[in-house]
Amino acid sequence: MQSTTDYSAFLQPAFARARDLLERRKTERQAPIVPSSSVSGRALVITVAIMTFLASLTVGAVTLVSETAAEWQNDISREITVQIIPREGLDMDAALASVEEVARRTSGVAAATRLTDAATSRLLEPWLGAELELTELPVPRLVVISIDGDDPPNFDALRTELQAAVPQAELDDHRAWVSRLVAMANAMILTGSGVLVLVLVATALTVVFATRGAMAGNRQIVEVLHFVGARSEFIAEQFQRHFLRIGLVGAMAGGGCAIGLFWGMGLWTASNQARPEADQISALFGSFAIGWVGYLGVGVLIFFVGFLTAFTSRFTVLKQLSLIDMLSPVEN
Repeated sequence: MQSTTDYSAFLQPAFARARDLLERRKTERQAPIVPSSSVSGRALVITVAIMTFLASLTVGAVTLVSETAAEWQNDISREITVQIIPREGLDMDAALASVEEVARRTSGVAAATRLTDAATSRLLEPWLGAELELTELPVPRLVVISIDGDDPPNFDALRTELQAAVPQAELDDHRAWVSRLVAMANAMILTGSGVLVLVLVATALTVVFATRGAMAGNRQIVEVLHFVGARSEFIAEQFQRHFLRIGLVGAMAGGGCAIGLFWGMGLWTASNQARPEADQISALFGSFAIGWVGYLGVGVLIFFVGFLTAFTSRFTVLKQLSLIDMLSPVEN
């Protein structure tokens, strides 16, 4: 059986080289434990870029939906409408005048304006065609009431007073539409947040496997440094720097592409307002601009992905080194 002295003499050259490597790293800049450029590193950069691009699209979409829903809600809450159903023997002009009079003397009402025949015809033109004669059809007439947002009127009292003056009048305060818009926006925001969390979790898991692969590729160096006294934090810091660089490069590439896409869509909708496609997009999402809040959210996401990559790598290395300590034989 080989003696302990012979075994120590056998390992002494390897230990000496490892200690020399540690000393030289303290005094001068050396090549890192993990190669700065490799096929797996470039693949991870692309993966992080794709994940960040998808996460940035989610952040922008959630911001866009939230801001657009708020604009819809504000626009609807500033106006209510009164619809007068035509009946036989009803003097429509007198009914419209009565509704305007009741609305204008109500506290909290800023203005009351009837929709003219020309405006009503334009609203019905896509379905009933041009040159529509309103007198020939039982078309309801509308009175648009602008309300004071700081001091809105009592809608129930206003509805009662309007029906007393004109029984055919129906007040629509758009509460049902507002509640549906808010519910839809909240559902989309919740769904987008869930998608964002899943993308970030997938990114972290990808970094875990990449870190384990990097440790496996540099196993001899890592184990020798660890066994000759290098602190686990020192080894983890080498991997952390490597993956922080990868994470930031990939995140900036993916986030930059997402910002360019939103900026380009905003320019396209702004310069093509006359086209039907742009009109439909503008009707749903305004100018398709996410605003400074959305761009700030994407910027925060870029740095978050970078630091998430570094933290995940550090945690994985420390976990693997602790397993090496547990599996290492204990000297008697």
